[in-house]
Amino acid sequence: MIIVDNALAARQQAGKPIRVALVGAGFMARGVVRQICHYVPGMELVAIANRTLDKARQAYEEAGQLGIEEVGTVAQLEQCIRRGQPAITDDALLLCRAEGIDAILEMTGAVEHGARVALEAFRHGKHLISFNAELDGTAGAILRVYAERAGVVYTLADGDQPGVTMNLVRFVRGLGIRPVLCGNIKGLHDPYRNPTTQEGFARQWGQNPSMVTSFADGSKISYEQAVVANATGMQVLQRGMTGPTVPTGTPIKQAAEWYPVDALIAPDSPGYVDYVVGAEPAPGVFVLGTIDDAVQQHYLNLYKLGKGPLYCFYTPYHLCHFEAPHSVARAVLFHDTTLATTAAPTVEVVAAAKVPLTAGTTLDGIGCYHTYGLAENAPVAHAEDLLPIGVAEGCVLRHDVPQDQVLTYHDVVLPEGRLIDRLRREQAEHFGRVAVAKVAAVAVS
Repeated sequence: MIIVDNALAARQQAGKPIRVALVGAGFMARGVVRQICHYVPGMELVAIANRTLDKARQAYEEAGQLGIEEVGTVAQLEQCIRRGQPAITDDALLLCRAEGIDAILEMTGAVEHGARVALEAFRHGKHLISFNAELDGTAGAILRVYAERAGVVYTLADGDQPGVTMNLVRFVRGLGIRPVLCGNIKGLHDPYRNPTTQEGFARQWGQNPSMVTSFADGSKISYEQAVVANATGMQVLQRGMTGPTVPTGTPIKQAAEWYPVDALIAPDSPGYVDYVVGAEPAPGVFVLGTIDDAVQQHYLNLYKLGKGPLYCFYTPYHLCHFEAPHSVARAVLFHDTTLATTAAPTVEVVAAAKVPLTAGTTLDGIGCYHTYGLAENAPVAHAEDLLPIGVAEGCVLRHDVPQDQVLTYHDVVLPEGRLIDRLRREQAEHFGRVAVAKVAAVAVS
């Protein structure tokens, strides 16, 4: 927020607002619409794309926007932008192609669709700010390569827990303290939840049952921590992370007691990502850091962070749609990335059977009935040919798979012609993981 607020105010005063287009009109996206339209000077939401046009219109109308125009061509969209008229469309690629748009904010959570939007945005020189951890955890490394080649920013968003975590990591590093564990605070983890069990909660909050399920069954936490790991070079301590459950309300300041101190502070430790269930303040994030300087340790103790060797830093909340515009401004005005993979992925999110699965089953999506996601170190996932949950949807099982077994590429037949499979192969080849590319090619054939 510091610096960004003044920079946005200057854009407002100059009459040159950042022009943003939004892909998606779900629960969180509607909050973003309201935030930008009412509370972010120097930024203008010029268009919304959603497969269901009525929801795009509803998002604008709930924010009090009038004169909404439905468009079906780039020319029509560009005309609306010039007139300052809010536009809606069911074709997200129009937003990527139109002149007069600085950045795309992608909030669908759909892997294949999100990948197409990302590449089209890059082709047309637009920054992409994403709430789509599912896509980033599946192909974020190669998308970052595409963005760099196009001279634009690709980043996950502030407000979502990974973005808030990365802000905290940068803060801790700036103090001269080495982050050794990035943590996420959760209230529930049950891998067998499904859209039926979560329907009531979803209805109460006006959310999608599958999205709610992805949080409850651990898939979302796996993605959130995987993308943090991939942005920092960290790993997981074990498949699925350790995920300690503590008595409800336990202060997060006790976090150092829940993880293996010796492994974390070892000089050759890559650092780790993990989570905890039941701690407070929820749903915040925390970073455990260490420093060898005895004088600085004395000061940290004076400042009530304890005697070490681990010091707990935390952010007590993540405010999603309130904070998302910060990442838009950072990307457009400062070419700054909130969070993105900078090298070969260190952690993958692999698919495990939520229920016993039978041969011939066509697997459903993330947060549905068939699979849940587990964070696994990339070298292990590659060596065992494990199937990323981000590519599992639409795959057909070759044989029966028992409950809780992790799926491999050899367990499934991939659908033909998908962009996400192409990106996975490119990612493997670009970062030297030739074996993974061969596995994917075998699975396709």
